[in-house]
Amino acid sequence: MVAPIAFAVLLFIALLFFTGIGLLYLLLMGWIHYIPLALSAVIILYVWIVMMIFHFFNTKQRKRSFGAIAGVVIIGAAVWPVMHMYKESISTVDAEVEVRYYEPFTIGQESKLAVLDEAATLELKDDLPRVDGATALYPLYAAFVQAVYPRKEYNPYDSEVMVNTTPVAYENLLSGRVDMIFAAGHSDAQMKAAKKQGIELKLTPIGREAFVFFVNQKNPIDQLELKQIQDIYAGKITNWEEVGGKSEPIRAFQRPADSGSQTGLERLMGDIPIMDAPKENVVEGMGGIISEVSKYRNYKNAIGYTFRYYSTEMVVNEEIKLLAIDGVEPTKETIRSDEYPIASEFYVVTAGTENPNVEKFIEWMNSPQGQELVEKVGYVPMKKP
Repeated sequence: MVAPIAFAVLLFIALLFFTGIGLLYLLLMGWIHYIPLALSAVIILYVWIVMMIFHFFNTKQRKRSFGAIAGVVIIGAAVWPVMHMYKESISTVDAEVEVRYYEPFTIGQESKLAVLDEAATLELKDDLPRVDGATALYPLYAAFVQAVYPRKEYNPYDSEVMVNTTPVAYENLLSGRVDMIFAAGHSDAQMKAAKKQGIELKLTPIGREAFVFFVNQKNPIDQLELKQIQDIYAGKITNWEEVGGKSEPIRAFQRPADSGSQTGLERLMGDIPIMDAPKENVVEGMGGIISEVSKYRNYKNAIGYTFRYYSTEMVVNEEIKLLAIDGVEPTKETIRSDEYPIASEFYVVTAGTENPNVEKFIEWMNSPQGQELVEKVGYVPMKKP
C-alpha cells in the first residue's frame, strides 16, 4: 500500500511542477483564457491515474460516473476559451494600416502617395519642420512632404515625419518633439493640457472631411437621423427596433478618450451626456489584465464611427456599410456641398514653434498646389484647386 501512495505523491509533485511551467507559458503568451481548461485537464488526468492505481474503476458504473463528471468539468472550463475564440473571430474593423505604402519617396509600385504633375513652388532643404499626426491623415501630409522636402528616408516612427495616434501626436506637439501635427481637432483634455503648460494651440484648416457611422453590412438599417444617433449614444435608444430595424439590443461602440474620432463624437453630442463606453478586459504582458474601451467588433447589432477617408480608402472592409445621416450619404460631393450634416475641417496644429519654415509650409498647403494634393489624396479641399 505504501508504494502506490508514494507513487501518487511523486506524480502529484511532478504534475505540479510541469503544470506550473505550463501556466507560466500561457501567461507569458497572453493565453490566460485557456488556464481554467488546462487546470481542469491536469486535475482530471491526475485523479484518473490515482484512481487507476487504487483500482477504483472496478465497475462500469464508476467509469461512467467519472466520465460524466469529467466531461461536465471540461465543457464548463471550455466555455471561456470558446467564447474568446468566437469574439476574436469577429472582425474589429479598426485594422492596422500598412503605413509603409504611404511613406514619402517610396520607390516602385508599393507607393500609394498622390503626386503633383509639376514641381512644387516651395522647396525646403534645411530646417525641416518636424511633423506628426493621425494615421488617417498620414497619406496627406506624407504627400505634402514628398512634394516639398528633400528626397531621403523618413522613418514613420523616428524621423522628421512620423505617424502616430491623435493623442500621441498631441503629446509630441506639447512636449516640443515636433513642430506641427495633422489632426481633426483637439479634445477638451488636450486643450487643458496646453493651457496648463502655457501653450497656445493654433489650428489652421487645410481640408474637410466627414464623420461617419457604420454598421454590419447585414443590418437592414441604411440611414439614421442625427437626433437618433445622439439618442443612441446618450443611451436613450437601446434597440434597433426603435429606429426601424430588428428587435436586437444596440451595441454602441466608442473610441479611446482623446482620439480624433472620440473627439468627433463629443462635438456631435454637444451638451448631451454620452453614456459610458463598453469596456473589456484586455490581457497585457505577464498575464496582467487591464480594462480598456472595447474595440469595435462587427457584430450584427453593432454601430461604430470613424472618418470617411480612413474607412473607405485606408481600411477597406466590405463587411460594414456607412450610414446615410438625415438621408444624405457621406461622399466627397456631399461634403463639398455642405449637404452631409457631420462634415468638418481638419487641421495642421502648431504650438508656438520657432522653426522658420513652418509658416511657409502651412501657407503652401493652402496654396493651389497644396489644395490640389488634398483633392488628389481623396479629401475635400478648403479651396478649389
